[in-house]
Amino acid sequence: MSEMQSIQWFPGHMTKTKRQIQASLKLIDAVAEIIDARIPVSSRNPDLNKLIQNKPRVILLNKSDMANQTATKKWIEYFKNQDITAIAVDCKSGRGINQFVPAVNRVLSKKITALKEKGMINPTLRIMIVGIPNVGKSSFINRIAKQNRAKAEDRPGVTRGNQWYTIAKNLEMLDTPGVLWPKFDDKTVGEHLAFTGAVKDRILDIELLAVRLLDFLKKLKPKDFIARYKLEESDVENSESYDLLKLIGKKRGMLVSGGEINTERAAIMLLDEFRSAKLGKITLEMP
Repeated sequence: MSEMQSIQWFPGHMTKTKRQIQASLKLIDAVAEIIDARIPVSSRNPDLNKLIQNKPRVILLNKSDMANQTATKKWIEYFKNQDITAIAVDCKSGRGINQFVPAVNRVLSKKITALKEKGMINPTLRIMIVGIPNVGKSSFINRIAKQNRAKAEDRPGVTRGNQWYTIAKNLEMLDTPGVLWPKFDDKTVGEHLAFTGAVKDRILDIELLAVRLLDFLKKLKPKDFIARYKLEESDVENSESYDLLKLIGKKRGMLVSGGEINTERAAIMLLDEFRSAKLGKITLEMP
C-alpha cells in the first residue's frame, strides 16, 4: 500500500522539537502524554521514552468516549504494569479531566514528600504536556487551564517563549514547544492515523482507506456497524472488503447513472461515520 508508506513528516521539525523538549526537561517535574484511546500505539511517538529519560509520566487516553471501554481498561492496566499512571479522558466533553491533578499528585508524591522534608510547604510543581498532532492537546489545555494563562517572562528561571498555564494551586503546566511527530516505520501506523482523521484524507486514496478499515471491522464485527448498514452477519463474514463497501453504498442508495455504485461516496461516508463513533465504540489496537 504505497500511499500509506508515502505519509511522512518532516524530520527537521522532529529534530527541532526534540531539542526543545530536552531543553525544557530541567524546568519540569513530570510529563503528561496525550494519546488517542482508539489507537494507543499509533498515536504515540516511540522516541519519547528516550527523550524524557526518567521523568515521571501520566498518560491521558483521550477520545475514550469513542473507544471500547473494555479495551481502554486493558490499556490502563497495561500501562500500570509498566509503572505508568494512565487515565481515560475526553477533552471535548471534559469527562475524566478531574482525575488529572490527583494523578499528577500521586505520580509526584515522593518528590512532594522530599520537598516538604526540606521545609518547602506546598511547593510548585511543573508538568510538560506532549502529544502528536490532532490527538487533542489544545482541547486538553483549553479545558484544564480554563484560559488561566501564566506569563512566561515574569518568572525567574523560566525560558522565554514557552507557554505556561496555572492549572491548580501549586501546579503549572508547560505546553510543549513544538509537537512530536508520529513514526511511520510500519504502514499500519499510517493507516490507523488516517482512519481516525489524524492524517489529512487528501493525501490518501479514500476508497483504499475505506477498504482497509473494513478489513478491521470485519474482524471486530461491531454490532452498531452491522445494524447501521442493515447488514447480515454473513455479508460481513463472506464478502471481500471492496464488495462490502459496494454493498454499503447500495444500501445507502449511492448510485450513479447506469446503476453503478458510487464507491467513493460510500468510502467518505464510512470514514466519517467511523470518526464520529456512529459505528460503535471501537478500539483498533490492543495491548
